[in-house]
Amino acid sequence: MDDIVQSLGDAPDLDHALLSIVKSVRNLFRVDICLLYLSDPARLDVQRLMACEGLGDHVAPPVFADTLANLVAERSEPVNLFESKPLPAHQDATSHVYLGVPIMHQGALLGVLIVQQTAKSRFSESEQASLATLAAQIAGGIHLAKARGSISASVSGDVSSAPLFEGVIGAPGIATGTGHVIYARSELAQIPNRNVADVESEIGLFQAAVRQVAGELDRIAEEQEGKLTAEDRTLFRAYAMIARSDELVASTLAGIRSGNWAPGALRDSIQEHARYFDAMEDPYLRERAYDIRDIGRALLNELQTLKPLEERYPARTILVGEDLSPLDLAAVKGTRLVAVISGHGSRLSHLAILARSMGIPAIMGLADTLPLNSLHGKSLIVDGYKAQLYIEPDVSLKRQYRSLAARERRLAKKLSQLRDQSAQTKDGFRIPLYTNAGLLSDLSPSLAAGSEGIGLYRTEYPFMVRDSFPTEEEQYTLYRKVLKTFHPRPVTLRTLDIGGDKSLPYFPVQETNPFLGWRGIRISLDHPEMFLAQIRAMLRANSGLNNLSLLLPMISRVEDLDEALILIQRARQQLEQKGLTITPPLLGAMIEVPSAVYQVEALARRVDFLSVGTNDLIQYLLAVDRNNERVARWFDALHPAVIQALLRIIRAGKRSGKPISVCGEAAGDPAVALLLIGMGVSSLSLSAGDLPRIKWAIHSFSRQQARTLLRQSLKLEQASAIRSLLTQALVNADLDALVHPGNLN
Repeated sequence: MDDIVQSLGDAPDLDHALLSIVKSVRNLFRVDICLLYLSDPARLDVQRLMACEGLGDHVAPPVFADTLANLVAERSEPVNLFESKPLPAHQDATSHVYLGVPIMHQGALLGVLIVQQTAKSRFSESEQASLATLAAQIAGGIHLAKARGSISASVSGDVSSAPLFEGVIGAPGIATGTGHVIYARSELAQIPNRNVADVESEIGLFQAAVRQVAGELDRIAEEQEGKLTAEDRTLFRAYAMIARSDELVASTLAGIRSGNWAPGALRDSIQEHARYFDAMEDPYLRERAYDIRDIGRALLNELQTLKPLEERYPARTILVGEDLSPLDLAAVKGTRLVAVISGHGSRLSHLAILARSMGIPAIMGLADTLPLNSLHGKSLIVDGYKAQLYIEPDVSLKRQYRSLAARERRLAKKLSQLRDQSAQTKDGFRIPLYTNAGLLSDLSPSLAAGSEGIGLYRTEYPFMVRDSFPTEEEQYTLYRKVLKTFHPRPVTLRTLDIGGDKSLPYFPVQETNPFLGWRGIRISLDHPEMFLAQIRAMLRANSGLNNLSLLLPMISRVEDLDEALILIQRARQQLEQKGLTITPPLLGAMIEVPSAVYQVEALARRVDFLSVGTNDLIQYLLAVDRNNERVARWFDALHPAVIQALLRIIRAGKRSGKPISVCGEAAGDPAVALLLIGMGVSSLSLSAGDLPRIKWAIHSFSRQQARTLLRQSLKLEQASAIRSLLTQALVNADLDALVHPGNLN
């Protein structure tokens, strides 16, 4: 089955992909006929035959097959039938048996796979399970092949409308620009097409790579004669022959001469040759497809060694990649970066959070929706409000989105008038609004938005964009700039919170389940030398400014908080022994794991304030990986359990006399903000882009209205019902722009 799935990735278009499937399925399951139907885009209840194998001279499938396809589609489950017919006594009791299974992708029906054979009984349960498993495995490949075809048709002008793809909302906003693909250097399938200016130079580069790889393989076979078996030496020589084979070289050179760069032309050639072997019935010959791909990776590696890639970003870069990192974003200098498209992740991924802090739209989770490498050099529209991506849009669509962008600018100008006003409800309840930050570049946008301080400075970001741990002096310089820029406004610096989805390239942590592993305060306590250096840098940076608050992440038990407080006191004593005068900062603990929710009063007694990290808290409460696009719809800050947890925390804070801030991304959701106001939250910390909108919402409601909405929400049992209630309240307050941003209607 792996061969069938692999061949889908190599298929140039949908027709080739489907034909490859039916041929392979017929051979694998040893059936008479294999049929593949796809749902009609205009009528999803109708299945249309797209590929078949085994019909022989018949131009049409068995009449019964169409009926079976529609039955499977209607039920969305396998149908196993035995077509029994009365036969003369002298004949064996054989008949046609049919098995149809649905092809499902992300909960939607793509089509139906049917096999037929002549047998004495219906297909076995194991055969049914195997075919259903295969259907599930090929669904993603079929979907990507369809996407690849629609993109090609749009580029060639065969269709009038721009292909539209939907992902997961990462960061809001509208952007138009040119796709620039960042790819894993070792993954041949991820290589994008790129135009080449000097064809002859590119040809010379490829030929040099062939000589080097083939020569190295020959050398190994010769020099290791005494150490390798005759069979192994033959294998190396065979690899060398493949690398320099006329067919492989000629097809790659043809791709280069057509204007593609050597890696892209090599990718097409390797996929074409591997597809040829994948289609063979002989198992030994099919295995040669893996040899072809191995040679392709070796040639790709040599190409990149001979000519290291120098990224040249377009004027309006829309960065595209399977798994982009903060380093990838930081590599795009100046104002060239206008949007981000990531194959994986959700709005709670740190890449999305970083995009929001930069004020650029982001769409996440598109890896299973379209081949990302096909977006390089394409004209794109990114609608971050709806997670919609348009490829090669026409003039009319561009005009629509320019109009929408202009509308957004007008709203932003209107909201900018609130900059110097405090966030205060209609009945006079004031709520300080702080901003989240992680880089020095976040500070100016925060001030421009009217931030009253930094409610969460993620100190791990500067660690992530380096190739070694920063020294204490380097950390001091950075923290001093942050504190000084916002002085006298308060600044909350969170200690190093690595682990989970925030890894350091120079401090790798390999774990099966990193979000439940060694992260946050656990790493700091296990490496007190790192923790003490960071605390000393923070305390020194606060000298003469006295606007520092210090926040400890991932507190799951009282013992961890006690140990961290002892280390903070030790760092202070170390500095005072050197003659420095240290003003003790306010100390806080993050409430972001369920155990902390149930020990919140004990934690509050030990610190000056509490800060709720909703990103992780929701993840742990709802058992939803915040970075997994497949479960993104289950991540909901308005889940009744989340509301109950937030209410418990805020009430405990009030009983303890300690202020409670909410610093997760939920604070930037107007609906959630209304409930937090009703609960009596002390302050909110959010992205600079969200701050003006939340301030507008706060100005539009009284605290009593918020309390009423909270009471009504507590009676509801579904997040969708709570969302509807709060959405209607925002609409009734004339805040449609907060409810339906990015609406073209």
